[in-house]
Amino acid sequence: MRLDSVVAALVCGVIVLFSPADARSATGDDRSIRPFKAQVPQAALDELRGRIAATRWPDKEAVADATQGPQLARLQELVRYWGSGYDWRKVEAQLNALPQFTTTIDGVDIHFIHVRSRHKNALPILVTHGWPGSVIEQLKIIGPLTDPTAHGGRAEDAFDVVIPSLPGYGFSGKPTGTGWGPDHIAQAWAELMKRLGYTRYVAQGGDWGSPITQSMGRQAPKGLLGIHVNLPGAVPPEVAAALPGGTPPPGLSDKERAVFDHLVAAARMGNTTYVAMMAARPRRSVTA
Repeated sequence: MRLDSVVAALVCGVIVLFSPADARSATGDDRSIRPFKAQVPQAALDELRGRIAATRWPDKEAVADATQGPQLARLQELVRYWGSGYDWRKVEAQLNALPQFTTTIDGVDIHFIHVRSRHKNALPILVTHGWPGSVIEQLKIIGPLTDPTAHGGRAEDAFDVVIPSLPGYGFSGKPTGTGWGPDHIAQAWAELMKRLGYTRYVAQGGDWGSPITQSMGRQAPKGLLGIHVNLPGAVPPEVAAALPGGTPPPGLSDKERAVFDHLVAAARMGNTTYVAMMAARPRRSVTA
């Protein structure tokens, strides 16, 4: 689990270096692209580390494997790392070494990284991160995509890279109402690429970024040439509806039936419990 974005979301402080209000949309949004730097207050980091250090631990599990859940020793090592071993300032400096910006779309400030390739005719690509992640997940791909010749590739393989923070994640603003699902975010991303002046581009996404990117493909905004996802939604609705009961719908091939049985077994092991809980009452499950 990547907690970089959780740290940022909890304690991020924002420095906006330049904010011209020269162009506004019909909804009143400031359409300007504003340079951004991340600066998390030290007091916020200290407070977060204090809460991590105050973790109340359960008793050690009574078995030698993970059948009773995550093992205590592994959890304690994870908490030790995030509480005292992780260097947020190093990551903050890494972020601030990149061109970062914000712009307001549908009333929400959207943070994004935008790195242009030094190679001519680079193809713009918009990359959407997952849940509960952040743009930090994608930092390692920026170099190879924008400067492929430095990584064994060809100049014609170059991309201009745009990596936005999802609304409510990292350094983006939090929506004050409902409705910011994949379809809405997909529309916002198309507007972002339009504001950046791109008339042709591609989009990529994984995890939560996958349904957003797939929605962009369905909406087919002007200029979008194609999409790539690394978490495809490959379970048909009729199969998903049959999973809770364990009775497969008719017409499945032998391979499809094997996958169905595997999904049913995973669900009966409790692997979908948290998915069901968060889908039923997402706000309540977070605050309970």
